[in-house]
Amino acid sequence: MSTDLILILNAATFAADKHRQQRRKDVDASPYINHPLDLADILAREGGVEDAKVIAAALLHDTVEDTETTIEELEDRFGKRVAAIVAEVTDDQSLPSAERKRIQVMKASSNSPGAKLVKLSDKISNVRDLVTAPPAGWSMERKIEYFFWAKEVVEGIRGTNKQLEAAFDEAYSEGMIATCAR
Repeated sequence: MSTDLILILNAATFAADKHRQQRRKDVDASPYINHPLDLADILAREGGVEDAKVIAAALLHDTVEDTETTIEELEDRFGKRVAAIVAEVTDDQSLPSAERKRIQVMKASSNSPGAKLVKLSDKISNVRDLVTAPPAGWSMERKIEYFFWAKEVVEGIRGTNKQLEAAFDEAYSEGMIATCAR
Protein backbone atom coordinates (compact mmCIF):
# COMPACT_ATOMS: atom_id res chain seq x y z
CA MET A 1 0.00 0.00 0.00
CA SER A 2 1.35 3.45 -0.83
CA THR A 3 2.48 5.76 1.94
CA ASP A 4 0.15 8.48 0.57
CA LEU A 5 -2.88 6.23 0.87
CA ILE A 6 -1.84 5.17 4.37
CA LEU A 7 -1.48 8.84 5.40
CA ILE A 8 -4.96 9.68 4.11
CA LEU A 9 -6.55 6.64 5.75
CA ASN A 10 -4.79 7.38 9.05
CA ALA A 11 -6.00 10.99 8.93
CA ALA A 12 -9.57 9.86 8.17
CA THR A 13 -9.51 7.36 11.03
CA PHE A 14 -8.03 9.92 13.44
CA ALA A 15 -10.58 12.58 12.45
CA ALA A 16 -13.47 10.09 12.74
CA ASP A 17 -12.34 9.14 16.23
CA LYS A 18 -11.84 12.74 17.36
CA HIS A 19 -15.22 13.90 15.95
CA ARG A 20 -17.13 10.72 16.93
CA GLN A 21 -19.44 12.46 19.43
CA GLN A 22 -19.95 15.61 17.34
CA ARG A 23 -22.90 16.43 15.13
CA ARG A 24 -23.49 19.12 12.53
CA LYS A 25 -25.97 21.88 13.39
CA ASP A 26 -28.44 20.86 10.67
CA VAL A 27 -31.96 19.61 11.44
CA ASP A 28 -30.85 15.98 11.07
CA ALA A 29 -27.80 16.50 13.32
CA SER A 30 -25.71 14.62 10.75
CA PRO A 31 -22.37 13.16 11.89
CA TYR A 32 -19.67 15.83 11.92
CA ILE A 33 -17.14 13.59 10.16
CA ASN A 34 -19.18 14.02 6.97
CA HIS A 35 -17.78 17.56 6.71
CA PRO A 36 -14.03 16.72 6.69
CA LEU A 37 -14.73 13.79 4.35
CA ASP A 38 -16.55 16.20 2.04
CA LEU A 39 -13.50 18.50 1.95
CA ALA A 40 -11.22 15.60 0.98
CA ASP A 41 -13.67 14.56 -1.73
CA ILE A 42 -13.97 18.11 -3.09
CA LEU A 43 -10.19 18.47 -3.23
CA ALA A 44 -9.60 15.15 -4.99
CA ARG A 45 -12.60 14.90 -7.33
CA GLU A 46 -13.37 18.50 -8.13
CA GLY A 47 -10.00 20.14 -7.67
CA GLY A 48 -7.79 17.36 -9.00
CA VAL A 49 -5.62 17.66 -5.89
CA GLU A 50 -3.35 14.63 -5.49
CA ASP A 51 -1.17 15.91 -2.65
CA ALA A 52 -1.84 13.43 0.18
CA LYS A 53 -0.64 15.89 2.82
CA VAL A 54 -3.17 18.50 1.72
CA ILE A 55 -5.97 15.91 1.69
CA ALA A 56 -4.88 14.66 5.13
CA ALA A 57 -4.89 18.25 6.42
CA ALA A 58 -8.41 18.71 5.03
CA LEU A 59 -9.55 15.64 6.95
CA LEU A 60 -7.94 17.03 10.12
CA HIS A 61 -8.75 20.71 9.59
CA ASP A 62 -11.24 21.07 12.47
CA THR A 63 -9.66 18.72 15.00
CA VAL A 64 -7.74 21.44 16.84
CA GLU A 65 -10.69 23.87 16.87
CA ASP A 66 -13.34 21.36 17.83
CA THR A 67 -11.60 18.68 19.92
CA GLU A 68 -8.82 18.35 22.47
CA THR A 69 -6.28 17.75 19.67
CA THR A 70 -3.12 19.86 19.62
CA ILE A 71 -0.93 20.93 16.72
CA GLU A 72 1.94 19.05 18.41
CA GLU A 73 -0.12 15.86 18.40
CA LEU A 74 -0.84 16.28 14.68
CA GLU A 75 2.85 16.94 13.99
CA ASP A 76 3.85 13.77 15.85
CA ARG A 77 1.30 11.64 14.00
CA PHE A 78 1.17 13.23 10.55
CA GLY A 79 4.31 15.33 10.15
CA LYS A 80 5.24 19.00 10.09
CA ARG A 81 3.57 19.96 6.79
CA VAL A 82 0.16 18.48 7.63
CA ALA A 83 0.26 20.07 11.09
CA ALA A 84 1.36 23.42 9.64
CA ILE A 85 -1.54 23.46 7.17
CA VAL A 86 -4.02 22.63 9.94
CA ALA A 87 -2.49 25.36 12.12
CA GLU A 88 -2.95 27.90 9.32
CA VAL A 89 -6.66 27.14 8.91
CA THR A 90 -7.40 26.88 12.65
CA ASP A 91 -9.22 29.83 14.19
CA ASP A 92 -8.31 31.10 17.64
CA GLN A 93 -11.44 30.09 19.56
CA SER A 94 -10.65 32.55 22.37
CA LEU A 95 -11.56 35.42 20.02
CA PRO A 96 -15.11 36.58 19.30
CA SER A 97 -16.67 35.20 16.12
CA ALA A 98 -16.57 38.53 14.28
CA GLU A 99 -12.85 38.89 14.99
CA ARG A 100 -12.13 35.32 13.83
CA LYS A 101 -13.96 36.05 10.58
CA ARG A 102 -12.06 39.32 10.07
CA ILE A 103 -8.74 37.53 10.61
CA GLN A 104 -9.66 34.79 8.10
CA VAL A 105 -10.28 37.45 5.45
CA MET A 106 -7.05 39.27 6.32
CA LYS A 107 -4.85 36.15 6.37
CA ALA A 108 -6.34 34.34 3.36
CA SER A 109 -3.93 35.71 0.74
CA SER A 110 -0.84 35.00 2.84
CA ASN A 111 -1.67 31.36 3.58
CA SER A 112 0.44 28.58 2.11
CA PRO A 113 -0.82 26.93 -1.10
CA GLY A 114 -1.94 23.87 0.90
CA ALA A 115 -3.85 25.96 3.43
CA LYS A 116 -5.52 27.89 0.61
CA LEU A 117 -6.73 24.62 -0.92
CA VAL A 118 -8.14 23.43 2.40
CA LYS A 119 -9.79 26.80 3.05
CA LEU A 120 -11.29 26.85 -0.44
CA SER A 121 -12.74 23.35 -0.08
CA ASP A 122 -14.09 24.28 3.36
CA LYS A 123 -15.93 27.29 1.96
CA ILE A 124 -17.34 25.22 -0.93
CA SER A 125 -18.61 22.59 1.48
CA ASN A 126 -20.11 25.11 3.89
CA VAL A 127 -21.84 27.15 1.19
CA ARG A 128 -23.35 24.00 -0.30
CA ASP A 129 -24.49 22.86 3.13
CA LEU A 130 -26.22 26.18 3.73
CA VAL A 131 -28.59 25.23 0.91
CA THR A 132 -28.95 21.47 1.41
CA ALA A 133 -28.60 21.13 5.20
CA PRO A 134 -28.46 24.56 6.86
CA PRO A 135 -27.94 24.96 10.58
CA ALA A 136 -31.30 24.75 12.33
CA GLY A 137 -32.71 28.16 13.11
CA TRP A 138 -30.49 30.19 10.78
CA SER A 139 -32.45 33.05 9.24
CA MET A 140 -32.18 34.02 5.60
CA GLU A 141 -30.19 37.09 6.68
CA ARG A 142 -27.66 35.00 8.60
CA LYS A 143 -27.20 32.67 5.63
CA ILE A 144 -26.68 35.62 3.29
CA GLU A 145 -24.12 37.11 5.70
CA TYR A 146 -22.24 33.80 5.61
CA PHE A 147 -22.33 33.73 1.80
CA PHE A 148 -20.89 37.26 1.61
CA TRP A 149 -18.18 36.50 4.17
CA ALA A 150 -17.21 33.21 2.46
CA LYS A 151 -16.91 35.06 -0.85
CA GLU A 152 -14.66 37.64 0.80
CA VAL A 153 -12.36 34.88 2.10
CA VAL A 154 -12.28 33.17 -1.31
CA GLU A 155 -11.45 36.45 -3.06
CA GLY A 156 -8.22 36.48 -1.03
CA ILE A 157 -7.18 33.06 -2.31
CA ARG A 158 -8.05 33.36 -5.99
CA GLY A 159 -5.40 31.94 -8.27
CA THR A 160 -5.05 28.80 -6.16
CA ASN A 161 -7.08 26.25 -8.16
CA LYS A 162 -9.34 27.20 -11.08
CA GLN A 163 -11.59 24.16 -10.74
CA LEU A 164 -12.23 24.78 -7.05
CA GLU A 165 -12.74 28.49 -7.59
CA ALA A 166 -15.32 27.70 -10.29
CA ALA A 167 -17.00 25.21 -7.94
CA PHE A 168 -17.17 27.89 -5.25
CA ASP A 169 -18.57 30.47 -7.66
CA GLU A 170 -21.26 28.02 -8.78
CA ALA A 171 -22.15 27.03 -5.20
CA TYR A 172 -22.23 30.68 -4.17
CA SER A 173 -24.50 31.73 -7.05
CA GLU A 174 -26.85 28.78 -6.65
CA GLY A 175 -26.89 29.22 -2.89
CA MET A 176 -27.70 32.90 -3.05
CA ILE A 177 -30.50 32.28 -5.53
CA ALA A 178 -31.96 29.42 -3.48
CA THR A 179 -31.67 31.32 -0.19
CA CYS A 180 -33.18 34.53 -1.46
CA ALA A 181 -36.01 32.66 -3.20
CA ARG A 182 -37.27 31.21 0.10
